[in-house]
Amino acid sequence: MMIFKPAVFFLSLAIALAPLTLSRNFTAGLALAKLTNAPLRPVAPTQVPACVGLDELGQGGRGDKAALLTAVDYSLAYLQTAKAAEQYRNLLISGMSLNSSETLRDRVQRSLRRFRQLLVQSKSPVELQAAVNREFALYQSVGKDGQGTVGFTGYFEPTYAASRVPTAEFRYPLYRLPPRFNQWTQPHPARAQLEGVDGLQAAKGPLRGLELVWLRDRLQAFLVQVQGSAQLQLTDGSTMTVGFAGKTDQPYSGVGKELVKEGKFRLEELSLPVMVEYFRQHPVDMNRYLPRNRSFVFFRETNGAAATGSLGVPVTAERSIATDKSLMPPGALALIHTKIPVQKASGQLEQRLVSRFVLDQDTGGAIRGPGRVDIFMGTGPRAGEQAGRLVSTGQLYYLLLK
Repeated sequence: MMIFKPAVFFLSLAIALAPLTLSRNFTAGLALAKLTNAPLRPVAPTQVPACVGLDELGQGGRGDKAALLTAVDYSLAYLQTAKAAEQYRNLLISGMSLNSSETLRDRVQRSLRRFRQLLVQSKSPVELQAAVNREFALYQSVGKDGQGTVGFTGYFEPTYAASRVPTAEFRYPLYRLPPRFNQWTQPHPARAQLEGVDGLQAAKGPLRGLELVWLRDRLQAFLVQVQGSAQLQLTDGSTMTVGFAGKTDQPYSGVGKELVKEGKFRLEELSLPVMVEYFRQHPVDMNRYLPRNRSFVFFRETNGAAATGSLGVPVTAERSIATDKSLMPPGALALIHTKIPVQKASGQLEQRLVSRFVLDQDTGGAIRGPGRVDIFMGTGPRAGEQAGRLVSTGQLYYLLLK
């Protein structure tokens, strides 16, 4: 997750589970203008896997097309903001020439507008792909190995039970941003210093009185911090939505990484259900492992607003991705080629290879370098199950008008 104020702070669930899948990290902040080690490189359409632009994921057919149009419109809205102008000020793509009066942001806007026209007019995915191949240039991420290999994970917006007041059942709070947080001495206190190793000692320190809402399960409260937002079903029958308000400057560390490191699981065994079941059977181990993630996230009530990414616009299930925004063009149209958990008619999930259009609308604290992509899978338990099982490799491309 990067630095942003009003937007949701999203961290990949799969990062929380298995960050060891990242074999290498490129230096964050690498300038796109540099020809050496540039994170994107131009490629010919023949080098790109066949794209099914409107594939079977999501609602399928017209519904999926509508979701893609919605995501495009959110990116276009972002690109007209002062925030976009600032983020694009020094961002360039190696190998791409611009008109003397055109900025990269201009090119991204024109590309999205034209893609939207083609999406509305095309009668089939094949027709859309042919038009895209004619009119758009493609730029591939060099990936984590310089050969285009990108690690994909998933994140989601959880839905949990909660209470506005503490009870014997609901004991684990989410916290508001401290009123003088910008005056805190750096480095900030670590997680264990703020809430205690058992997650119940915050009333004794600087978080006293900042409780926003209480959850019944400590791991759920922790996962809300990992995901950065949640829909909470309150005991009075109402629904409360919360989103990112700020975070400490302490480093993020995945709990899954720690479990694998100590031999509790092999990397290939780990998923969200596996981790949840482990801590259900060994609740005391949360005192040992959760504090190892020293980072701490604060929340605000968002009054029913949709889950929002770092650009300040809502993220769309299976159509929004998070990348390192010091390297990749915010809001731009992209194409991902990877395996994603897809629900079969039986209700079970299967890994399916897909090529699909997405919008780059978010980022994350553990999403660093050109070899990492996080896919927003949606809201609720099913999205959580998909996100928790999404750990794969593939390719990432950006599309810009020629």
